[in-house]
Amino acid sequence: MLVFMTATSENTVTVGGARDGARWVMLIVLLCGQFMALLDATIVNVAMPTLGRSLHASGAELQLVIAGYTVSYAMLLITGARLGDLIGRRRMFMLGIGVFTLASLTCGLAPDIGVLIAARFVQGAGAAAMMPQIMTVIQLRFSGHARARALSAYTAVLSSGFVAGQVVGGVLVTADLFGASWRPVFLVNVPIGLAVILLLPRVMPADVPGRTRRLDLPGLLVAVPAVCLVVLPLMLGHQENWPAWSLACIGLGLALVPVFLSIERSVASRGGHPLLSVSVLRAPGLLPGLATMTLFMVTYGGFLFSFAIHLQSGLGDSALRAGLTLAPCAAAFGLCGYYWRRLPARWHPYLTVCGAAVGACGYALMALLLRGGGSGGALLQVFLVGLGGFLAVAFSPLVTQALVRVPLHQAADASGLLTTSIQLSQAVGVAVFGSVFLTLDAGAGAGGAAGAGGAAGAGAHISVISGHAVFVTLAWIAVTLACGAAAAVPLARTVRAAVPE
Repeated sequence: MLVFMTATSENTVTVGGARDGARWVMLIVLLCGQFMALLDATIVNVAMPTLGRSLHASGAELQLVIAGYTVSYAMLLITGARLGDLIGRRRMFMLGIGVFTLASLTCGLAPDIGVLIAARFVQGAGAAAMMPQIMTVIQLRFSGHARARALSAYTAVLSSGFVAGQVVGGVLVTADLFGASWRPVFLVNVPIGLAVILLLPRVMPADVPGRTRRLDLPGLLVAVPAVCLVVLPLMLGHQENWPAWSLACIGLGLALVPVFLSIERSVASRGGHPLLSVSVLRAPGLLPGLATMTLFMVTYGGFLFSFAIHLQSGLGDSALRAGLTLAPCAAAFGLCGYYWRRLPARWHPYLTVCGAAVGACGYALMALLLRGGGSGGALLQVFLVGLGGFLAVAFSPLVTQALVRVPLHQAADASGLLTTSIQLSQAVGVAVFGSVFLTLDAGAGAGGAAGAGGAAGAGAHISVISGHAVFVTLAWIAVTLACGAAAAVPLARTVRAAVPE
């Protein structure tokens, strides 16, 4: 009730006293920051092979470049939202975008892979500081039809950020601006970030800090090591042949899970605000929704990482061509994700089950198509567009449906849990399926030496090895997403029961 009263009060004062045009200018500036953070989550995918050659990075280190950003962002997202309430949303957004911009500059100038990985973790922390503030500002400063338009703009940026990331990344790497190779992929953020830093104080009024949600530092201090102890060995283990320390770290990380849950119960019993409200898990539909979301994003993250490397290292595509190959899939995802509500309402409870099942079939068909090391031609594009469309139809209703039976007073906790799961699952997907692909693809490096008959023979050998690696990886991804479709069946029943005839 306290959160609702605070939000209502601020909304009334701000909307009533501010010109409508000023609010939209403010939103545009905020969405520029959001677009930059989303761009950085995907723009790096197509730069991986070039980056790896330039910095002599191993496959595991490339996984860390991708997942370091996502893990940091996921683990600090809820804390970033609460800090915005405690110290002010404008101040927190400015802090976040300042950190993000400085980290982007460090990434672009990184002399070695270690510095780049560390800067990516810092980038994720900056994104976690600024991203939650945007949705809160929309809820507080817009109402009625204006809020619906603002949320549509927010969703459009979410969809377009992924499409742009694939294409812009390919363009920047292929253009090799000033001989900088992959570095403009990160440096492009710097002028955007500086522009937002200069404009935001002029277009966004300062807000009064509140005290509605306190930090959960004990939970954070256990959750972050637990996640790192599981995710990092999953990435590093395959290249080290799974030494004892990697398995011990994973075991220790899993052992910290009950410790974390105990701390969260203790924080809640004292009237605090835990990172994870354990009681919210009892809401009908939330657990199957979380399971489905986790399996969906694990497969999606693994697909993007392994497929981008296969296109360039296995098939010899340029970064631009790889980005353009993925762009129609991303565009289909964005369009279908935006318009799925136009489907008949009686279909809505079953969209996630059907979309995930068809998506699993799409992954399986792509695996068979690429098995021999070929490019797939036009048929690959047909599969990618279909895959993007059906994955969007599965994903877009999922968040809403997972929350359909969550009590209103627990909605914020459940939403934070889902959002964190979305981000963290992508990192796990890169760790697990990326390791599968890289392990099977390791023989491609020997292909050049074995191919004494000429460069063409060596290239064909490499493409066959990479084709087998992507076949096995996509096959396991298809099986995993099929499990996600099965997990969504109880959710469909819950949603069906909650919707009146």
